[in-house]
Amino acid sequence: MADDKSKRGGRDRDKVSAEEDYEVRHFANKVGLTVQQVRELIKQHGNDRKMLEREADKLRG
Repeated sequence: MADDKSKRGGRDRDKVSAEEDYEVRHFANKVGLTVQQVRELIKQHGNDRKMLEREADKLRG
């Protein structure tokens, strides 16, 4: 199911949805990883944005 883009609340901004390709692509571009790497990070560490950013930093070295 697609996100309802008319809803502008901030509750969802601290998560990266693995089901939404555009969110995964955007996050991958932001942190300098591939989409597949981001999907693996989400599988391993969950979808918390701050945690994923920390793990992406470690992965990039």
